[in-house]
Amino acid sequence: MDNFSNSGRRQVQDVTAVNRFLSKMYGIMTIAVLVSALTAFITMTFFRSAVMHMSGVMMWIVFLVPLFLCMGISFKAAKNPTLGFILLMILSVVYGFEFALIAGFYTGAQIATAFVSAAGIFIAMAAFGTFTKRDLSNWGAYLGAALIGFFVAWIVNFFLKNPWVTYIFSFIGVIIFTGFIAYDAHKAKQIYNEFGGEVSENGLAIMGALNLYLDFINVFIYLLEIFGFSSDNR
Repeated sequence: MDNFSNSGRRQVQDVTAVNRFLSKMYGIMTIAVLVSALTAFITMTFFRSAVMHMSGVMMWIVFLVPLFLCMGISFKAAKNPTLGFILLMILSVVYGFEFALIAGFYTGAQIATAFVSAAGIFIAMAAFGTFTKRDLSNWGAYLGAALIGFFVAWIVNFFLKNPWVTYIFSFIGVIIFTGFIAYDAHKAKQIYNEFGGEVSENGLAIMGALNLYLDFINVFIYLLEIFGFSSDNR
C-alpha cells in the first residue's frame, strides 16, 4: 500500500516538473517573439529614416550577428542560463531590427495575416510535438536533410532571382519548419525527461526556446513571402 502511494506521488511530481519546464520554455520563447515584435515596431516608428539609409556593410553585419548569437546561446545556456537568456534577448532585438527592414516591403495586413497564421501553426504543431505518444526522433534526420537541400537550392535561386521559384520555395520552407516545430518541441521534452536532473532546467528551457523561436520566425518569414507574392499577383 505504501509502495503504491509513494509511486503515485513520484509520478505526480515528475509530471509537475515537466509541466513547469514546458511552461518556462514556452514562456521564454513567447517573450523572445514579443521583444522582436516590439523592436520592429519601435524601429519602423522612430528610426525608419535611419534604417532606410543603412550602408550595405552594416546590413551584412546585422544579418550575420544572429549566427554568432545562436552559437553563443547553444554553448553557454546550459552552464550559464543567465547569460544564455541575455543572449537570446539580444538575438530577439536583432531579429526585430531585421523584421523592420523586411516590413517595408509588405503591407500591415500582410504582416498581420502572416503573424496570426504562423502563431496558429506554431500552437498546433508545438502541442502535437509536446503531447504525442509517437517517437519523433527520426524526424530530425529527414528534416535536416530536407533543410540542407532546401538551402542549397535557395542559394542557387538567389543568383537566378526567379520569383516563381522563390514563391514555391516559400511553401517548402513553411512545410520544413512546421515539421521542425513538432520535432523541437518533442525533443526538448525528451531531453528534459532524460537529463533534467543533471543539467540546469533553466539552461534546457532557454535552448528549447531558442530552437522554437527560430522555427517560428522562419515560418513567419516564409508565410510573409507567400502572402506578399499572392497579393502582388492578383
